Amino acid sequence: MNHTEFDDIRPYTDSEIPAAMNRIAGNASFPFLALYVYPESDLEEVRQKIRSYHDIKSFQTETMRVMNEQVIRHSISDLSCEGIGRVSKDESYLYVSNHRDIMLDASLFQYYLFKNGFDTTEITFGANLMQNPLMVDIGKSNKMFRVERPGGSFREFYNKSVHLSRYIRYVICEKHQSVWIAQRNGRTKDGMDRTDQGIVKMFCMSEQDDKFRAISDLHITPVAVSYEWEPCDILKTLELYESQFARYTKKPGEDLNSILTGMFQRKGRVHFEICEPLTEVELRACEEMTNNEYHKAVAHLIDRRIVEAYRLYPNNYIAYDLRYGTQRFNNKYKETEKVEFMRHFDQLNRYDTCDIDRLKDIFLGIYANPIINKGSMR
Repeated sequence: MNHTEFDDIRPYTDSEIPAAMNRIAGNASFPFLALYVYPESDLEEVRQKIRSYHDIKSFQTETMRVMNEQVIRHSISDLSCEGIGRVSKDESYLYVSNHRDIMLDASLFQYYLFKNGFDTTEITFGANLMQNPLMVDIGKSNKMFRVERPGGSFREFYNKSVHLSRYIRYVICEKHQSVWIAQRNGRTKDGMDRTDQGIVKMFCMSEQDDKFRAISDLHITPVAVSYEWEPCDILKTLELYESQFARYTKKPGEDLNSILTGMFQRKGRVHFEICEPLTEVELRACEEMTNNEYHKAVAHLIDRRIVEAYRLYPNNYIAYDLRYGTQRFNNKYKETEKVEFMRHFDQLNRYDTCDIDRLKDIFLGIYANPIINKGSMR
């Protein structure tokens, strides 16, 4: 395989890091980022620190580690992680995760791996986020690789999907690196985590002669991330509301606003769980299916693990009882927790040009739907 064929999507190599660090340190937005990550350091000292990095590991274990610690310190009351014993430092995995925050799902997961002595993974990075040169440099220095969104002609998107599939297989099977990818294009906005069957189909595009090997060689390992306070919950509510009336078109700077909101907004408790990798026994049981049935079955296996591992918090139960007018879960939360939820919930009243009742129903659904999701998997 000619590995230069992936130059259009791959992360930076170590040899490209010094130039990238110089660009990052010289960017006009650098002072803002430096103030957040290193609030007590002199700006020029931070610039020199960034420029001193000559490999990806230095950038990740120094600056990205500190950035994650700042997010945890300022917006997360408790970060819990389980399941590291289900994976080995000597193996490479395709971590398929539910997706609630543009940046933090993958970033905090890398922090979890690093703190447990594992190498970080390569990370999918939507092409829509690779518009800003600073974002490109930070992302590709952080082992992120480009993923195209659906669009253009069918043939063009098909070819790009095959290209992506080949790259993922190359990273896992030849580079012996792990990969993090979301279970669907874009974040889950309605609280219903579901694996896109098309993602599984894409995984198989680089090994079409043997659908069992196409999946088994990737060592798919589902990851569940659960936030007590949903990142960008009000922004997601407004997007879902607008989407009822017309095809939603992102506004200029919207992705960056969501990234920053996700970083700074209170998240309360956050839990990561590495689930059991998909087993050969499970995959062999699906081997006689048609390709379409096979892709659907693999997606369902991933879903079951993620949904079962998803951790429910008082906010989920409060939202369910409010949305459906019940007291079904009133033993799952305290009155003080309900008061706190209502204080946040009432912020929707300022959007008085909308149908407030509909807006509030959408918001409650974001928190209540994970309960329904769990019920549907039983």
